[in-house]
This record gives sequence, C-alpha cells and structure tokens, in this order.
Amino acid sequence: MNLMRVLLRLTGLLALPLALLLFAQWPLRELIQAYSRQANDVAQIVFALYMAVAITAASVGHTHLAALHSHRTGALPMPRWKRWALLLCVAPWSLFLLWASAPIVSESVRHWERFSETMTPGYFLIKLALALLLLLVLLEAVLQVLTRKEPRP
Repeated sequence: MNLMRVLLRLTGLLALPLALLLFAQWPLRELIQAYSRQANDVAQIVFALYMAVAITAASVGHTHLAALHSHRTGALPMPRWKRWALLLCVAPWSLFLLWASAPIVSESVRHWERFSETMTPGYFLIKLALALLLLLVLLEAVLQVLTRKEPRP
C-alpha cells in the first residue's frame, strides 16, 4: 500500500469527529448554553480537510462519478493515453487555481485568519484545504501517468 492510499484511508477517519462535533452542537447550545459556535467552527475545519482529500480518495477508490464506467468493467487499469488525457485536463486547471488562490491563501495563513462570528482561530485552515485539494488532485493525475500498469487485452 503506497503512501497516498494510507493518507486517504487515515483521512477517512475524520468522518467520526465530524459527526461527533455536529451532534454536539445541540446539547452545547441547549443544555450547556456555551461553545456550540466553537464546535461548529471546528466542524467546518474538519469538513474542509475531509472534503479536500475525499475527491482524490474517490478517484483512487474508483467510486468517483468519473470512474463509474471503468468500475462497471471490472476496474481495469486505464489505458496510457487516457491517463495522459487526464493529466492534460487536470494539470492546467489545478495549476491555475493554485496560482489564482495563492494570494488569498497566503494572506489568510500569514494573518492566522479567524472565524468572523466567534473570533476562533483556524479559518485559515479552510483556505489551506483548498490548496491541499488542488495539490492532491494534481499529484494523483501525475501518479496515474507514472504508473506502468496497462490494461489486459
């Protein structure tokens, strides 16, 4: 199992604390009458990180909508030309979005941007999740091209 698959599987565990944080908001708001907004802030961070990795995880696991056709045919390895086509479509998009979002993300990180309602630190992590999403999608496309698996005739 390669490092990418390990990262994707470990990130899947974020669904548990996300569900717990979302569930905890009601008792915190109604019973304790404190910290429900902070729980919401942390849940937003966890959700952003989870979704940033989930797109690539779905593609790697052949559960993404784009992988539906290959999944029906027994998940055969993609022909080399399709892997190159994928890279040629994904790379410019990812690189452009990384370039376009770099000032926003770097400014947010530099100022340790906070959530506007609670002033809880960590909003910059949501913007960093965008960069993580784009880097993982680009990395997966590059790794697809670098693999030597060819479909069986």
